[in-house]
Parts: sequence; structure tokens; C-alpha cells
Amino acid sequence: MALVLLGINHTTASIALREKVAFPPELVERALEQLRQLAAVNEAVIVSTCNRTELYLDCDIENESDADGDHTAVNSVLDWLAQFRSLPRSELSQSSYAFESAEVVRHLMRVSCGLDSMVLGEPQILGQIKSAFALSKEFDAVGPALGRAFQDAFSIAKQVRTDTAIGQNPVSVAYAAVTLSERIFSNLASLNVLLIGAGKTIELVVTHLFDRGVRNIVVANRTLDNALEIAGKFGGQGVLLSDIPERLVAADIVVSSTNSQLPLLGKGTVESALKRRKHKPMLLVDLAVPRDIEAEVGEIADAYLYSIDDIAEVIEDGVKSREEAAAQAQKIIELGVDEHLKQLRALNAVATLKAFRASADAIREAELQRALKLLEAGEAPAEVLATLARGLTNKLIHSPTVQMKKASAEGRNEGLQLIRELYALDDENLNT
Repeated sequence: MALVLLGINHTTASIALREKVAFPPELVERALEQLRQLAAVNEAVIVSTCNRTELYLDCDIENESDADGDHTAVNSVLDWLAQFRSLPRSELSQSSYAFESAEVVRHLMRVSCGLDSMVLGEPQILGQIKSAFALSKEFDAVGPALGRAFQDAFSIAKQVRTDTAIGQNPVSVAYAAVTLSERIFSNLASLNVLLIGAGKTIELVVTHLFDRGVRNIVVANRTLDNALEIAGKFGGQGVLLSDIPERLVAADIVVSSTNSQLPLLGKGTVESALKRRKHKPMLLVDLAVPRDIEAEVGEIADAYLYSIDDIAEVIEDGVKSREEAAAQAQKIIELGVDEHLKQLRALNAVATLKAFRASADAIREAELQRALKLLEAGEAPAEVLATLARGLTNKLIHSPTVQMKKASAEGRNEGLQLIRELYALDDENLNT
């Protein structure tokens, strides 16, 4: 058995491909069920965010590879993913990455700590991974292997947040969106803002805007209660998605982040709003994957559209202050990986020790029964005890003796050294 990871992220795949591979919540249960039907897969967790889609798996096949040297489990999962998302396998193969065993744990810890994000040290990713893990547990797709790896990753992420300054400076996708707005508009406080969605990202955007004096805030969402809840915290208004065309007319800034699989804002709607605005400029920031705003909106004069990939430069400015903390975090992660592997080895030792003890107990019981029969037959107790002692000794050391001779003949002296350590055989013992 081995941990295997197959994924794509913002460094390996375009937003166009990422939105095609993304798993909305309603698809996760079916995807997990199909993954676990693959011959090699025992456990699975699907992490799908705006910047990445990653499949964390526990597989039966550890070292088996195909004729090209590729891991067969990875290939079977890649085939499944291409079929499930109706994509050319070659396109996925060129844009994906795969890890095994300890590298999976290391990568998971890096992602959980925000070291592998577009935004270095971003805090949201940990919550997203915890949600993905909880969903897989709910659908009975998690067992001891992935359970241990994810729990260790959560523990390391908490330690990194506590012991380093990785999250002290406000650098996030939401923060970058607001920073971009400041670069384009000189006075944010005087502007009207329309926010589409009611998730954590939108709430962070509203928080940063409010801190900069913005008060004219409208939150549009499919569920009105959720829109009202977020808007109410900041004195804004909550509306339904169907109200967007009318609300768009007054909007100077539009920020969208939903889980919709289809665009919510098209070119025609934006053109109509700009016409009624007498072509007063409008900034649109689409933080969703799949995208909420049609790419063609960027072709409209006076509409300035930015996708999540477009704000990388804004993010980079704030990342520099976190680089030292990231180096400290990486050291904590390496210690975490070492500890995870140590615990796995300890568990393996436990299984071996149980088998060793069971074997010794079986020998003891057999020799004891033999001794009891000799006593019942009237044999002298001293003779029976001597026979019992010889029998126990011979049976217990027989297999190790055979294996030591074999190892020595083959030049594998490490086995002999291990026996010396196990039985504390010093030079005096060896010379007698």
C-alpha cells in the first residue's frame, strides 16, 4: 500500500483547464465512489479549489510501473479523470503532477500551510482542505492511511500558524482584489461595489473594502438569506442573483466568487449596464473557478476584467514579506514528514512484534503441553524441566539461526549486526 497524489494547480494548468477539472460539491460523492471502484484505490480525498484540483489516494500497488516507467495506479486514475471530466487524456497528462509515499505527505503539508498557493501563506486553503477531508469521511472514502496523513498535515499547519509569521501580513486573493481596486480608483470610499457570492472569499473582500471606507455595498447570492447575512455585517444590501442586471448599472466595482458551473455575468448584460452608465468605467474581478464572468466581457470598452490568474502580480508584492516565514515553515514541515514516517514505521513494528509474540506463544504452549504429558506419564520432574528448557531454546532460536547462516553466506552482515543489537551480544559473548 502507498499514498499517491495526482493533481493540477495554478503553476501547471491554465484557468481554462482548471475550471474544466474542478469538482463542484454535487459531483464529489459520485467521483469518490467511482475512484474507489478502481482496482488499486482503497481511500480517496478530492481537494478542489480555484487554484488546484488534487486527488489524494491510498493504493494497493506500491512500486508497479508500466512499460514507460509510469506508476500504473497514477495512469489508471489519470484515465478515469479524463473520462469523468470529458477531457483529452494528453491535455491532463501534460498539465498534471504526481507524487508517491512521503512526497504526498510533504506536498499535503505544504498546501495546508499555504506554501504551495498562489498567495503564499493564504489562510483559506486549510479550511478548504479540512472541508474536503470531512466530505470524504462523510462518504466513507477515508481510512487509516489518508486519515493519518491529513490529521498530521492539519497539526503541522496549526504549528506553522502559531510559530511563524506566515499569516501576519494580509496577503490573500481577496486582499489582492481590493489592492487592485485601489490601483485603478483613487477613492474607494466614494464607489459602489457589487459582490456576487456569499462564501468566505466574498466575506474577506467585504471586510477589506469596509476597512478602506467603502459603505455602498450590495451582495448578490442565489440564497437571499446568505446575502443578507454578509451584507448586514457591513451595513450593505442583500439581493438575489436575478437582481444583478439592475444592480450592475450602479456598480463601479464587481467582485465575483461562486461555485457556479456556468457564467453568471455575460457580455450582453455588461454592455447594457455600461450603456446606461454612459460608459463610466467598471472594474470586474472574477475570483471563481470555473469563471463567473464570461471572458468576452474583457473585450468591452470601459469594462476592465481581471481573472484570478491576472492578479498574480498584485499578490507578488505582498508575498516578499512572508518569504522568511515560509523558510521557517518548511523546516517545520520537514520535521512533520519525518515524524509521520517514524509513526508509520512504528506501526509496522507493532504488527511484526505481535506476530513475533504470537509465534513465541505458540512454541511455549506446544512445549508446555508436551511437558505436562511427560509428567502425567510419570517422568521425573527434573528431566521434564530440562527437556522443556531445551525444547524452548531450540525452537525459539532455530529460525533465526537458519536465517543468520543464510545471510552470512550471502554476505549480508547487517543481519548479524542486528542480532547482536537485539540480544545485546558484546565481544565477550561472541568469544565464548
